[in-house]
Amino acid sequence: MIKVIEIKNLTKYYGRQRGIIDVSFNVEEGEIFGFIGPNGAGKSTAIRTILSLIYQTSGSAKIFGKDCLKYGPKKK
Repeated sequence: MIKVIEIKNLTKYYGRQRGIIDVSFNVEEGEIFGFIGPNGAGKSTAIRTILSLIYQTSGSAKIFGKDCLKYGPKKK
């Protein structure tokens, strides 16, 4: 199976405040994936990081094998 989304040790800090710490998961082709959790769990931070709307402190995120930072949207 092809890994559509591949997240490894994704971490985002806002100064001393944590956004997400060491989030890792894979979504393979054909899977249905639910991203749920309580308020403040970091769901929006993780998604915004995967979409390169914000930059991770450490870790990596890939979509179809391409790095989200390198191949993310270009800033104008």
